[in-house]
Amino acid sequence: MRTDHVTYESFTGWIDPPADVQPALEGDLSCRVAVIGGGINGMSTALRLVERGHDVVLLEAEFCGHGASSRNAGQLAGAPGGDIQLLDLLSRKKMPGMMRLAERAAHHVEDFIAKHDIDCEYEATGNAFAAVSRGQMGRVRRVAKIITRAGGHVEVGTAEELGIPRGFVGGMRELVGGRMNPGAFSLGMRRVLLDSSARVFEQTKVTDVTRESGRVVLTTSQGRVRADRVVLATNAFAGEWDITPKHLSVPIYVIEVETEPIDPDRLAALGWTSGMGLVTQHAIMENYRLTPRNTIVFGVRRLERGTSYPLPEKVPDPGLVEELASAFATRFPMLADVAIDRAWGGWIAITSSWLPRAGRMGEDLYYSIACNGHGLAQAPYVGTLIADAIIDGELHEDLQTLWQARPRFPRPMMMSRAGLRTIWAVDRFNDLVNGSRRNARMNG
Repeated sequence: MRTDHVTYESFTGWIDPPADVQPALEGDLSCRVAVIGGGINGMSTALRLVERGHDVVLLEAEFCGHGASSRNAGQLAGAPGGDIQLLDLLSRKKMPGMMRLAERAAHHVEDFIAKHDIDCEYEATGNAFAAVSRGQMGRVRRVAKIITRAGGHVEVGTAEELGIPRGFVGGMRELVGGRMNPGAFSLGMRRVLLDSSARVFEQTKVTDVTRESGRVVLTTSQGRVRADRVVLATNAFAGEWDITPKHLSVPIYVIEVETEPIDPDRLAALGWTSGMGLVTQHAIMENYRLTPRNTIVFGVRRLERGTSYPLPEKVPDPGLVEELASAFATRFPMLADVAIDRAWGGWIAITSSWLPRAGRMGEDLYYSIACNGHGLAQAPYVGTLIADAIIDGELHEDLQTLWQARPRFPRPMMMSRAGLRTIWAVDRFNDLVNGSRRNARMNG
């Protein structure tokens, strides 16, 4: 696969930045609730608050939708994120609640798209947990049993039965969710927010969060906001302030790449009739999905941990793009001559428990963070539930599943750089073994 003319980007390959970036905060002001972070989590929180009559200020360091909200693969998931088997092992009692939350979250986003007429190319295709080997197919069946037991809606089948590329052994289809252009969705939500009564300040980085005279004070380079309540909705960037709970999450850098446009007849020959996005069953997944522009977007495979704040803005490492290209050629040998057109990357938040986290510090500071790769569905829903909790003083049953009564979290041992390298090495060893077995069967 050719990688000689790749365009590297730090934003996203899905859309261009908005032309109407809002002015930064200048001076001091007060409000009922302040939201830090203009991703789909923070925007949803602010929108719900103003919908219910609250005075809201939202502060965003770049522009709304700039981060992981628009950088992801655009797969609206209907199942929990992270390692489902490990999640079931560590938190089995929470699985029914997590399953209910995941499916409701996907429907919540679908309803938002319809209500506000957001043109983001959404198609309710579902998504597939795809197996590249017999061993991974066994894992798929185990995951399907866990999800079904927890009340989820999935089906297991061969590649042909599911309508996924013939190079995969088979997989499990989530019957809830689908695919979209996440950049267009983020900018669509931004448009709705800017049309609301919320006071939105972009290009406004919060440098400190403190308490003073019974209120929370947010300090920026050119002003301060005093609020009765504050919501931290900054995902991977939450660790920039001393007030953030220790080990709340781990910042992880992931990348996505996109091919050049591919001849439709060549795409049709893959047998990808369902159009579903694919997530492999490696410990560190690979994802693949078709786009309306006849390209394939794919990524992840290797994770890079952030070690200190502030997190750097950077473009993907060409070596990692080469590795992704090699994996693509293995999964889609018929398209091994296709070139990669562009690559982009950014920071997401992962937790040691694989559970998203939401909670409160004292009576005035809320947080919601770390959907473990499934934030496109879950972040807007959880943000809406946080807003309701602020207003009503009660937790929705789905928010109770995530709620941390005491913000104390264990050290994420396997998320160290050494741990991530080990997990990657195990994935590659298994690929090598499975490839040797496949060749032996073909030659036998």
